[in-house]
Amino acid sequence: MAKGLTGIIGGTGLGEALAEGISDAEFQDIETPFGRPSAKVMVGRLGANKIAFVNRHGEGHKLSPSEVPFAANIFALKKLGVHSVIASGAVGSLREEIAPGDLVVVDQFIDKTFKRTNSFFGDCGAVHCEMAQPVCERLRKQLLEIAKTIDVKTHSKGTYVCMEGPQFSTRAESLMHRAWGGDLIGMTGMPEAKLAREAQMCYALIALASDYDCWRARAGEKDKQTLLQEIISNLQTATNNCLGLINAVLQSGDELVFEDCQCRKSLDLAVWTDPSQINPGDKDKLKVLFE
Repeated sequence: MAKGLTGIIGGTGLGEALAEGISDAEFQDIETPFGRPSAKVMVGRLGANKIAFVNRHGEGHKLSPSEVPFAANIFALKKLGVHSVIASGAVGSLREEIAPGDLVVVDQFIDKTFKRTNSFFGDCGAVHCEMAQPVCERLRKQLLEIAKTIDVKTHSKGTYVCMEGPQFSTRAESLMHRAWGGDLIGMTGMPEAKLAREAQMCYALIALASDYDCWRARAGEKDKQTLLQEIISNLQTATNNCLGLINAVLQSGDELVFEDCQCRKSLDLAVWTDPSQINPGDKDKLKVLFE
């Protein structure tokens, strides 16, 4: 296993841009008990760090959010030796102050997904991980410190509401999400963060604001094509900003893997099933998660 390997999970548009800066790249086809990941995992070097990159939606953005094999993606990274993950994903903004093109280093989630495999342990035992702080605070703060050194508007916190999709919100839903305290609406942050916690990984998510969702009345009348082009332009700006932040983090030389972090011990008290009742085959199948 590669020591100090940092995982990167790319949202819309990030993968192609990030790949251009990776040296010594090789693509690994990883088998997992949960199927194959979204795409072959690209392992290479960016700055002082060796990274493993997964394109969340697959080549050509083939996979909708509900079809992304989140469990396979996280398991594949852990199998390669990844203990720390920086993820990114496009979102709609639920707050006036979070403008399209801005970045948000997420600190909380509200999970509304219901179709996805949200645990590695569903068939083998009762495992209950703490999720009060759903992202690694040390990794999150490291991203924020580096963000201060680059010219990108980055918000220090935000609650991410993750919906199932693939349809976008109704206006009533968008207003409800705001009333709940949501700052962002997206479709990919969960169960990714939950699975990373079960895999005993440090995990942080950079959200890329592409639009104001539908809670905010749009100024003037614009045809659908104009609105689509506007959103694509905003997303490209946010993607470039995110790429700048990730590059700065990886080029900084800072340690990104914290072996003494509580995230790396998340299973210590989580397994409630009597060990004698757990199938030995399941133990062997999932042993990577306990490493």
